[in-house]
Amino acid sequence: MKKIICLSFAAVLIVTGGCGKKKPPMQGGWAINVVAFKSVAQPIEEKISLVGTMAANESVEIKSEIDGVVESIEFEEGQSVNKGQLLFQIDEKKLKAKLAQSEANLKMAAASRKRYEQLSQSKSVSGQEVDQAVATYEANAATVELTKEELKDATVQAPFEGVMGARLVSLGQFVTKGTKLTSVVDENPMKAQFNVPERYLGVLKKGQKVTIEVAAYSGQSFSGEVYFISSEVDELTRTTLVKALVSNPDSKLKSGMFATLKLIISVKDNAVVIPETAIMYQGDVASVFIVGAENKAEQRQVTTGIQLAGMVEIASGIKEGEVVVVEGVQKIRPGGQLNVRFKE
Repeated sequence: MKKIICLSFAAVLIVTGGCGKKKPPMQGGWAINVVAFKSVAQPIEEKISLVGTMAANESVEIKSEIDGVVESIEFEEGQSVNKGQLLFQIDEKKLKAKLAQSEANLKMAAASRKRYEQLSQSKSVSGQEVDQAVATYEANAATVELTKEELKDATVQAPFEGVMGARLVSLGQFVTKGTKLTSVVDENPMKAQFNVPERYLGVLKKGQKVTIEVAAYSGQSFSGEVYFISSEVDELTRTTLVKALVSNPDSKLKSGMFATLKLIISVKDNAVVIPETAIMYQGDVASVFIVGAENKAEQRQVTTGIQLAGMVEIASGIKEGEVVVVEGVQKIRPGGQLNVRFKE
């Protein structure tokens, strides 16, 4: 009898002990750990990526306009010069002699003209002889003016402020008309030249900002502003030529450099943005999980806008300040309980 009672008591203990254990909750009953982000409104820029070429603001080859011997060279290669600064002096001796001769011929022609005009009043000379005297005077006057201009051309000056190029002639060298002497380049500002696809013509306008990068200065960007938009579209490429002025006070940018550009075509002052990891796609439909009332998951369809670095604009579907799930979206279902930790 004692043995039977002991067994029964042991059985009761086993049953009682089993009932005292916690039963595992059903899947979905737990709060899922997620990382969330509170949507913010901020200014954003819509940009398009392009490639282009850097060009000098002004660039000109300096050539001799007369024949003569280079008498002096008044600059160093690579030197900065001002507009009107003397660069070369070509020997003037022959030109001065030519001018003196031309002025003497003009003086003689003037006297002859006056004499023939006086004689014509008394009918002592024909009208043809008078006309010939007048023509001779005018031809000599033109020769004097031409020689004076040639004398001016003997003094070669910088046409604008810039940086001198290589010197291509030497002191004492005889040069002929058209001989290249040097070059002058205006490097500040520089021009960025690039082609924009025609689909963006509707949003292109002067004054738009552009950021520029070149391989020589990795990680450094230069700012510019659009000043020219071509009125024509290339039939082959379906693009239009656009130019921007870029400040270049340190002369880092050089003509001919390959440039990558980002053209800012629009600016939004208060765009709602969230991390792109929050977006779920099903076909063409985008949605996010919102942390709703009592920390329950709410799935909501959204319309995305401008893509940013790691972020995306939400054109519709979310308001500023609403909390979205950015990590753990695969584990939750609409209405599920969430244990939220905010993204740092």
